Amino acid sequence: MRVLVAPDSFGGTMRADEAAAAISLGWLATNPRDTVVCLPLSDGGPGFVSAVAASLGAQLHTVFVTGPLGDQIPAQFALLGTSAWIEAASACGLHLLDESSLNPEVTSSFGVGQLVLAAIECGAKHITIGLGGTSTNDGGSGMLAALGATSDTAALAQGGSALIEISDVDLGAAHRILDGISLVVATDVDNPLLGLRGATATFARQKGADDFAVMRLESALASFAKACGRRADGKDSSVALGAGAAGGLGFAFIRLGAQRLAGIETVMQMLNFHEQLAMSDLVVTGEGCLDDQTLHGKVAMGVAQAAARLGVPCVVLAGEVRLGKREISNVGIDSAYSMKDLVGREASLGQPRESIETLAARVAKTWGRR
Repeated sequence: MRVLVAPDSFGGTMRADEAAAAISLGWLATNPRDTVVCLPLSDGGPGFVSAVAASLGAQLHTVFVTGPLGDQIPAQFALLGTSAWIEAASACGLHLLDESSLNPEVTSSFGVGQLVLAAIECGAKHITIGLGGTSTNDGGSGMLAALGATSDTAALAQGGSALIEISDVDLGAAHRILDGISLVVATDVDNPLLGLRGATATFARQKGADDFAVMRLESALASFAKACGRRADGKDSSVALGAGAAGGLGFAFIRLGAQRLAGIETVMQMLNFHEQLAMSDLVVTGEGCLDDQTLHGKVAMGVAQAAARLGVPCVVLAGEVRLGKREISNVGIDSAYSMKDLVGREASLGQPRESIETLAARVAKTWGRR
């Protein structure tokens, strides 16, 4: 039996390659005769640049940028010829902060703009930015500030709440810097910037916001979007698919003219995922939490849809499963299993690799051929 193991990262507990290796070990412990192929994936969040570099042979460049709370941190981008790939999370990711430091009212995406500038300085003309896994909710205002955008009514690089009373934004310098540069954003979700499915309502709480902070941030991003105005083609960037990705970074890049693509499809194409899937008898994917967000562009959703088209069974291993059996079945997932249910929350978070290895060994008894 040929098993394709293609997980995402598990929040801040496991990289995608670590999860894939652990799942493979667990599976082979039960079914040693099976062929297990590991193909770690990313939807634009953590792991995006490493996936690109491994697939395309792109060169990794390390630069120091301003982190989400203002400290200087190393971040990487990949470069191949005049094409560059950037991972927003490397400059302002959730994984860069401990739980006590999370505060989406003040975290900034400034470092993402610095990565864009660094790529341009190295000769990049085509830049793809992976969006996902950030600690920010500033609508991309920090990124715009790094590219030269200014405002007379608010500090663009001081986080989302600094935008509450903003009424003007000058994007002229940013447009001049990007003249002749094509931008693509690979987003892990398709949410708009504002509203019940927007960046703040959907993601701010997991970044440390309480109910009052959510209200302030929603108001701030609404003011920011109004101040930025419509694009030259008359389109409202705030309602675009993916505008709410990465705390609104999607909005800022789309406002600058970027094309939006689904992050998981972009990575799948680069890694020849569909060819690998067609040769497999089963695909095992995974992520930290299988929930409503999964249904809007996450890795597990992309894998399940691709598997359903080819008639390949799809199994998900997750830290926690919050979707019901009917919801899981409707999106093409044959079965989903939870580390939390098997070993408990403490073990799944404290010993994630051992926990998912144990879970994979258990699942292999059901899904493997012996």
